Amino acid sequence: MNIVIIDYGAGNVKSVQFALERLGFSATCSKDPKEIMEADKVIFPGVGEAQSAMKELKKFGLDRVIPGLKQPVLGICLGMQLMCRFSEENNTDCLGIFPVDVLKFKVDFKIPHIGWNQIFDLKSHLCDRVNENSYVYYVHSYYVPDSKYAIAKTDYGVLFSGAIQKDNFYACQFHPEKSGDAGEQILKNFIKAI
Repeated sequence: MNIVIIDYGAGNVKSVQFALERLGFSATCSKDPKEIMEADKVIFPGVGEAQSAMKELKKFGLDRVIPGLKQPVLGICLGMQLMCRFSEENNTDCLGIFPVDVLKFKVDFKIPHIGWNQIFDLKSHLCDRVNENSYVYYVHSYYVPDSKYAIAKTDYGVLFSGAIQKDNFYACQFHPEKSGDAGEQILKNFIKAI
């Protein structure tokens, strides 16, 4: 199976690649549109700030490539936020795959939201064999609100989408590559069951 991790200068590509290797899968890191379009599965990670990341995607033409992909795509953290329509982080227009806006946390808790939190109301094959209320690892200051696209939810002073899905596009706000058994199962599900 040809798995490509999109490497556009704003992703945690090596930690995702190592997590897949631990599970027995090999993946290529690439920003080449042809390689990405020819992959069987695409993983779109991200760390950092939305506006800078969008500039990097545009530099390589990936802002046009990613929304047109037909194979299963998994966004992670900032990758999930960039798949949405708009982010309040520096008022950034994103890829528009999911017609929802990314909002800044306005809660009494510590921001950024860093650490382990539970996911619940699990749906989709991405969450097969993951227990309700499993703990996963988050690092973020912005969130995707609960919507009809939510396939996992988390509460951090506000209910938000821990994971979303639309057609062939899947995404997790948490880091499955750092989320122990639950995260490993989600990565396995994406590679083997979707």
